Amino acid sequence: MRGAVPGAGAELGAGAGRAAASRIRAGVERGQQGQRLPHLSPVLVPPPSAFPFVSGPGLAGSESEILEQSPKSPGPGKAGDAPNRRPGHILGARVESPPGRRARLASPRPSSSSEAREELRRRLLGLIERSRVVIFSKSYCPHSTRVKELFSSLGVECYVLELDQADDGAKIQEVLLEITNQKTVPNIFVNKVHVGGCDQTFQAYQSGSLQKLLQEDSAYDYDLIVIGGGSGGLSCAKEAAILGKKVMVLDFVVPSPQGTSWGLGGTCVNVGCIPKKLMHQAALLGQALHDSRKFGWEYNQQVKHSWETMTKAIQNHIRSLNFGYGLSLREKAVAYVNSYGEFVEHHKIKATNKKGQETYYTAAQFVIATGERPRYLGIQGDKEYCITSDDLFSLPYCPGKTLVVGASYVALECAGFLAGFGLDVTVMVRSILLRGFDQEMAEKVGSYMEQHGVKFLWKFIPVMVQQLEKGSPGKLKVLAKSTEGTETIEGVYNTVLLAIGRDSCTRKIGLEKIGVKINEKSGKIPVNDVEQTNVPYVYAVGDILEGKPELTPVAIQSGKLLARRLFGASLEKCDYINVPTTVFTPLEYGCCGLSEEKAIEVYKKENLEIYHTLFWPLEWTVAGRENNTCYAKIICNKFDHCFCSSLVCFYC
Repeated sequence: MRGAVPGAGAELGAGAGRAAASRIRAGVERGQQGQRLPHLSPVLVPPPSAFPFVSGPGLAGSESEILEQSPKSPGPGKAGDAPNRRPGHILGARVESPPGRRARLASPRPSSSSEAREELRRRLLGLIERSRVVIFSKSYCPHSTRVKELFSSLGVECYVLELDQADDGAKIQEVLLEITNQKTVPNIFVNKVHVGGCDQTFQAYQSGSLQKLLQEDSAYDYDLIVIGGGSGGLSCAKEAAILGKKVMVLDFVVPSPQGTSWGLGGTCVNVGCIPKKLMHQAALLGQALHDSRKFGWEYNQQVKHSWETMTKAIQNHIRSLNFGYGLSLREKAVAYVNSYGEFVEHHKIKATNKKGQETYYTAAQFVIATGERPRYLGIQGDKEYCITSDDLFSLPYCPGKTLVVGASYVALECAGFLAGFGLDVTVMVRSILLRGFDQEMAEKVGSYMEQHGVKFLWKFIPVMVQQLEKGSPGKLKVLAKSTEGTETIEGVYNTVLLAIGRDSCTRKIGLEKIGVKINEKSGKIPVNDVEQTNVPYVYAVGDILEGKPELTPVAIQSGKLLARRLFGASLEKCDYINVPTTVFTPLEYGCCGLSEEKAIEVYKKENLEIYHTLFWPLEWTVAGRENNTCYAKIICNKFDHCFCSSLVCFYC
């Protein structure tokens, strides 16, 4: 909520202030002062056709978020523009100390000049809509200086864009002419209302209507609402709160078909990285017990694994993490609501709790961080009798003889630690292992797992799952068919674990009501280089981003940097290139950069040099574990000046 603005108009009577504000708005509506911008507040409602290129009214972000440093040469200038401009960038600043470095409206490289113009126009509207005061100025203009001094005397922080110091200054001025019918500077917007130039601003100040306009409270309940309480969403919310913004997090876990649900923290904390690594560690300890005799440990007691003890300990740890996340949000004054968020109109969201009670909230900006959930096969019996990774880590009983359907990293990791507990595990593979990863490495992972007790059914897919016996676990019959012929097979298992991929949770949150585009096939959201969707006030982070790594540390970093850009603390963007990752299979697989297949596609095979080696880890030597198993591989572009363009290796 914004407080009163000091100045001569502060003593203006309430009635006179309202009348003055009405006069300035009336002038705006008649085109005497300019025109309004798209906005869904009760005060400013434009005609639907005012800006047809915007899919929905909204705001794009702070000036610091849409400006970036650019080494490009400036666009065509006008006579009288200041010469010898230096590359750089500008930040939103207080008017008493306007910045003097060149700015540029950041945008993706559109395919045509008309698309570039529309993108620039969209970003300008976004800047205007989210800023309290925007002054389009020229550093040498005395009228601009007068206006900046006026707002400085009122103690009002403004975003100032010096067009003579911006690479796109001339183009920005042309777009402003289209929007406001005003060609000159200064060109001023206050709370999304176009006030006009220097004379109009001083007239509004003298009448008191400028002060009244400045005193208006925000039209929204929150500066930012984050939909999704996973790693990326929490990171963004907490950083925005640290920067002094009013923030809400909406998080609601729809129970799995087996009824599994969990607390705050998202997939990684509850049903992903954390429990997976802990169960992987439990399996490694089993191998370590076997190795320990060679290192001098002597014991007579029979060793066995207790699934119940392990899951209880892991779930206790996860609950402590859930509590810690909630406490952290409270400490930073972030409102946390355990409700399902769904857009109902621009800037407005409906929150439905587990009792079906609905509450509505509005925000200036939104971040979608809803993550993904496991995919099902769509066959008879899959949702009734199968489990996914959503269920496995809190399963109250040992799964027994298990069929893992899928060849993703989730499938192989789960199969690996289940086999490490001594269970009978079979993996049913439709085509290849670890699609998208280096296939030589994937084959070595599969070969190692097969040598250590995991069975593989190649080129088969399930077509029906039938329950034979109830129990904990019960018995299930699986009918599968070949992907290369008419052959069918049957098998009986205690547990069937589906790990065939994940779907983005974007189709049931009302994005179509506000015009946010998604990839219809995958459900993922296309964004630009600052995580902005096609609707300017809506952003996205995490696994739902199209073409970005699905990794927790990446989501955390991108969420934090997004908040800093949105609220003026930084211009830094998230770097999604060459992010290292590890697959926690029994023989751990770490990689960074391009797979060999992708490197050949990008650079051509004849331009690559590939180095590889086998090695024997020191801790394996005394234990007598396999030699010539661990493998490292470096893929180099011959024409790079650096050592390598890609690194793929095992870490054991």
